[in-house]
Amino acid sequence: MSDADGAWVSLFSGGKDSAWALYRALERGLNVERLVTVHPTGDSYMYHVPATELAGLAAGSIGIPLLEVEPDDFEADAVTDASAQGDDELEPLEAALRELDAELPGGIAGVTAGAVESEYQTSRIEGMCDRLGCDLFAPLWREDPRELADAMLEAGFEIRIIRVAAYGLDESWLGRTIDADALAELEALNEEYGVHILGEGGEFETLVVDGPHMDRRIELEYETEWDGTRGTIRVTDARLV
Repeated sequence: MSDADGAWVSLFSGGKDSAWALYRALERGLNVERLVTVHPTGDSYMYHVPATELAGLAAGSIGIPLLEVEPDDFEADAVTDASAQGDDELEPLEAALRELDAELPGGIAGVTAGAVESEYQTSRIEGMCDRLGCDLFAPLWREDPRELADAMLEAGFEIRIIRVAAYGLDESWLGRTIDADALAELEALNEEYGVHILGEGGEFETLVVDGPHMDRRIELEYETEWDGTRGTIRVTDARLV
């Protein structure tokens, strides 16, 4: 469905992993012509959920048009078959990409994805790319988490934690910027509680508010919501500065 001169599409949530995959694709000179964000209504097995409404601001700063996919509620909290759920959740994304493939001159040449360790997500995205007849660029896949984190900071990424859901991560982490001190604490929490240094598996979620691929920084105002074991930030205002 695509040729060598086709466009690349970047699966993009605004979080650090998808932003890093996009950044690395741009570094390699891949022709990224669209960002694609899926906005799950409720919980999801396949997609980053919190603050995806800010992906439009990030796209504006990056300067690449954004395609937004708004599926019905996946009802992930009532799942009995996780494998079937993942397949079902992929359908609206694949349908949107098929339409985009028909619209773009040369079709879709490839898709970027920010998967680190999730075989569950990566195998499904690989299968989707096979069906679309395009390549997959997943530069984080099975890389060392600490080396990835260091590379993101060295490149100039400003990463904010917007949700936490792991033992050892308290309310003080909400809104915190990931820097060298935060990484040292995350390594200690990894040794003590098994917290993944990149939050793999939803232990924490992030938003990239600035980076070398962005023209303007995202300024946030927010309140924190904490239930005693997990929490999120609720954005009250966001703008590019």
